[in-house]
Amino acid sequence: MARVVVGVTGTPGSLTALHRAAAEARVRRAELLAVLAWQSPGGALGSRNGWGPDVLTEYRSAAADRLREALDAAFGVEWPCVPVEGLTVRGTPGAALVDVARDPEDLLVVGAGSRAALRRLVRPSVARYCLAHAPCPVLAVPPSPLQAALAAERRRNRLRMPLVLREPTG
Repeated sequence: MARVVVGVTGTPGSLTALHRAAAEARVRRAELLAVLAWQSPGGALGSRNGWGPDVLTEYRSAAADRLREALDAAFGVEWPCVPVEGLTVRGTPGAALVDVARDPEDLLVVGAGSRAALRRLVRPSVARYCLAHAPCPVLAVPPSPLQAALAAERRRNRLRMPLVLREPTG
């Protein structure tokens, strides 16, 4: 069966990507595979510092809970009319998604959030990594306009800027 693989983190951008992936799965009559990548504290180095299997089991369980919460937040009681499977993978997000979507018939859907210069330096783009390395088609979903408006208002609040009242358009 064809698959639509989507990266999920629980952020508004990933939920937008999840909805788009569900629509693509419906059109393609494919299975929807929601993937959440997780890492142990400290990344690859953290796995060498003596964390016991109990700690790693807790992190794996927390990742599974986060995936369930993201799916519930995205779909609530109205789940898409396609088979949905969740998968948690230990690793960096880009590499984990590319590894899961290894069949050329798969479609990989990722969120392409806003990429401010400082954020690019601190955290590499998962979408860019997937576009460069995936053996299957990749669909990068831009953030919703509502998300951009919310981010702008949060910046205004953080900077304590005065409220701007506008006449409704329409």
